[in-house]
Amino acid sequence: MSSVTNIGQQLYVEPTRRAEILAYLRHYGDLSDIESEVYRKDGSRIWISETIHAVRSDSDGIYRMEGTVQDITEQRNLESALRKQRRQTERLLYNVLPYQIAQRLWSGANTIAESFDYVSVLLADLVEFTRVSTQMSPKDLVDSLNAIFSAFDQLVEQYKLEKIKTIGDEYMVAGGLPLSSDDHLEAIARLALSMQTVIQRFKRPDGTPFQLRIGISCGPVVAGVIGIKRFNYDLWGDTVNTASRMETTCLPNHIQVTQAVYQQLTNRFRLESRGSVEIKGRGEMQTYWLKGVKTAEAEALS
Repeated sequence: MSSVTNIGQQLYVEPTRRAEILAYLRHYGDLSDIESEVYRKDGSRIWISETIHAVRSDSDGIYRMEGTVQDITEQRNLESALRKQRRQTERLLYNVLPYQIAQRLWSGANTIAESFDYVSVLLADLVEFTRVSTQMSPKDLVDSLNAIFSAFDQLVEQYKLEKIKTIGDEYMVAGGLPLSSDDHLEAIARLALSMQTVIQRFKRPDGTPFQLRIGISCGPVVAGVIGIKRFNYDLWGDTVNTASRMETTCLPNHIQVTQAVYQQLTNRFRLESRGSVEIKGRGEMQTYWLKGVKTAEAEALS
């Protein structure tokens, strides 16, 4: 200590720390477990915890300070590592699940299951991807899927929708959950049209663009989190099954929608009747092709 002529500047890493401690002492008299970062003699840094008692002079000023100092560097490093791990876990959870659902799980909710009266569901898959994948190396296959799905992820974020999951080359999105919104079906329609445009950028091994089949349905669903080690936010119900049927019976480079979707979108989007289609488990269904967004003039006339 003989070499220390200015404790505030030479001992404490934060130059104003000693002044802060003195201000607290004048106000409270005694302090416990005050943590500060300080310099050691060799210039290295450690964290200390101080318990300080102010000894006052007759003039009521602080005559001296006495107490104990404890090296808590190891404890601070451990706490820092735990905080870093917590942040990483939080980021991972928020990447896997919708933000509101992740928050509820992080707050201790054990079971998350909800019914939604009206949501929109989109399912898309890459045409002939199984056959095309045999012509690609494992790395090229994964790189292609990652690039395509990352582009879709950006669109989902742009339209404020929720990516639910991917299964192989299938991509699933929902609108209207976990927070309800008035325009989720329109957002889903715009997403589908944008996906059909974006997919043209990605080429198969023969140089031709990848193609998409997209199906859209709307209606009630049940949503919840399943799993223990690997959480998964998923949807169930006839609306999901119908969207899947719209996708599997769709033609390449087309977007097939149900009559309920048609009725909701017909004033703002261009749709064409496909006619009656045999749907597994549902029989004959009237379906439509989503072709694009109407111009302002056409929308005014409809």
